[in-house]
Amino acid sequence: MLEERRIPTRTPEWRTIYERIRVAMDLTSRLNVLPFSDIDSRNALLGELLGTPLSSAIVHPPFYCTYGLGIELGERTSVGQACSFLDLGGITIGDRTMISPKVTLITEGHPIDPAERYAFITVAPIVIEADVWIGAAATILPGVTIGHDSVVGAGAVVAKDVPPLTVVTGPGQVERRHLTPRSSAETPA
Repeated sequence: MLEERRIPTRTPEWRTIYERIRVAMDLTSRLNVLPFSDIDSRNALLGELLGTPLSSAIVHPPFYCTYGLGIELGERTSVGQACSFLDLGGITIGDRTMISPKVTLITEGHPIDPAERYAFITVAPIVIEADVWIGAAATILPGVTIGHDSVVGAGAVVAKDVPPLTVVTGPGQVERRHLTPRSSAETPA
């Protein structure tokens, strides 16, 4: 698990972050009303939202994120419809990763202690390595790393790291089996 950090609320740092959140909300609301066929406008808004132009990644609307600048998409990554990326803690997605519709990636939360709950936002990054497939409506929680070539089954809630070449399913993240790596001759170009 990747380390969590705290952002104090009611501070200049939080006000700066909150202003960017407002920009991201505006950009996603504009993105999600564009005609699907308007690829150039969609890619321009996504580039502004993510702070970098899309290369070969594809993001299908509707798409939602908290901040935008915390998302790194690998080459030939595909993000399905109605995904939500709460990205204050940072989300890194490896090359050729397939993210199915309605997936939620959450890097932010609040302290457990009620006395601290409103004083801080907690954040921890999510790292999804190359060639991962995340099934529809899966939820990945803060601080999780998903190893290369793994599969997260539809509807799974992932609260701890997933080793490479592993299939996990269900709300309890049950490891079902381990996969065999493909040979270098089978690696996509």
